[in-house]
Amino acid sequence: MTTTMAPNETLDRRSAVRTGSIVIARHGRPHADRSVYIDHHGYRDWWANYNRVGLHPDERPTEGLLRLAEASDVIFASTLPRAIRTAEAVAGGREIITDPVFVEAPLPPPSIWGKRRPGHWGVLARIAWWFGAHDGEESRPDAELRAEAAVATLTAQALRGHNVLLCAHGWFNRMMRPVLRAQGWREVENRGDTYWAYRRYIKTK
Repeated sequence: MTTTMAPNETLDRRSAVRTGSIVIARHGRPHADRSVYIDHHGYRDWWANYNRVGLHPDERPTEGLLRLAEASDVIFASTLPRAIRTAEAVAGGREIITDPVFVEAPLPPPSIWGKRRPGHWGVLARIAWWFGAHDGEESRPDAELRAEAAVATLTAQALRGHNVLLCAHGWFNRMMRPVLRAQGWREVENRGDTYWAYRRYIKTK
């Protein structure tokens, strides 16, 4: 026998579904040399290599992130090795869903004179990129659109009642925050933006 639910009953059942939480974490410390002095050409090569490396062999996840990973129903990571290795370190052998929508925003360095350490180049590159100098790579407006798509990927799972964990990147994680806030997700736990740090969100409206 087929039973047909009344419209109000269907609505009541949907509203009774528990909304899951969203945890957005930054990857662990990559296995990359930050002590070198390089020019802007050298930084391009350094950044390309940075996107190929995994984590430093001494890296270990924090207890807080391990705890949240254990409570997660769905674990996402960007397709970059440092994010995948981070997710593997906390997933306990469970499935990890990788998606390029979560990769870091690009860091094309400005063509200025001098040799600097990679961290210094990263700051200069991010400022230049923020104000429109993308050198043919993904622009800030395009990355903002991607951040909306990334949030949609996460919330699609959380609104179905799944606790979601994403292991991704420092700057792109920041770009998702205003999108989450605009959609009624409130930050209820803030562990900063350093390696292995995370922020947790719940739906409030």
